[in-house]
Amino acid sequence: MNYNNQYKRVFIWLLVAIFSLNTINTQAQIMKGADLEKYAKKRYGEKWLDAAMNLSKDLKLDKNESLTYQEVIEAKGKTKEQLYVMLNYWATATFKDRQAITLNDKEAGCIIISSTINNIAEHTGTINSYSVSITPVIRIDIKEGRIRVTYTVQNYDILADISGGWLSALGSDDDKRTWGDSKRKKDDKTNANLYDDQWEIARHYPFVEKDSKKRTCAKALVMTHAYSNAVMDKLEEVIKNGLVGNEDEDW
Repeated sequence: MNYNNQYKRVFIWLLVAIFSLNTINTQAQIMKGADLEKYAKKRYGEKWLDAAMNLSKDLKLDKNESLTYQEVIEAKGKTKEQLYVMLNYWATATFKDRQAITLNDKEAGCIIISSTINNIAEHTGTINSYSVSITPVIRIDIKEGRIRVTYTVQNYDILADISGGWLSALGSDDDKRTWGDSKRKKDDKTNANLYDDQWEIARHYPFVEKDSKKRTCAKALVMTHAYSNAVMDKLEEVIKNGLVGNEDEDW
């Protein structure tokens, strides 16, 4: 066995893992990945298991067993039309994927956005490695002088590499698969060791305490919750000050 090549592969594997943990590849530019993790740690602490359990005491799943947040944001003095233009501007500027805005109805006063946030949590075990993404549905209902924001997530979207654990990095030189292969596009079936899955939030930690994937799901829940706060904070900022701060009608 060529130990130099073996350790070189492990070193490269670790670099890829460390890099990916600090980056969330996302179509939504509300907050950069590294900033979102800092935001989550600052608010809820750096121990993901404890943070998730503490959050669960105040979180309630809706009738569909989805994690849903709702907030009414006051916008005194702003008409329904003004708010619609402002929020439509925000949505199109923030979510780069043209398919992300699934409904944009000015007359009804409703904007619905669905955009995937990749790699909010990752975990490498002895055998497997997991990459967790979410696709929140953000609904904005607009009325005179106020908006209502509803943020819903039902599942964690999982990219699981069943041969991507720590032991796999020590495989033979004939094994050309690398941990980085787990970053394939969704539904790519070219590697039989990789597969897509969905974990229902209601069926995992902290809503189910005995969970073999509790460490992964703990961070996923905290990051999902943190992202909901970031969305609400950003929308409140946009309502108060506009997207870029120079949307004054006096020009």
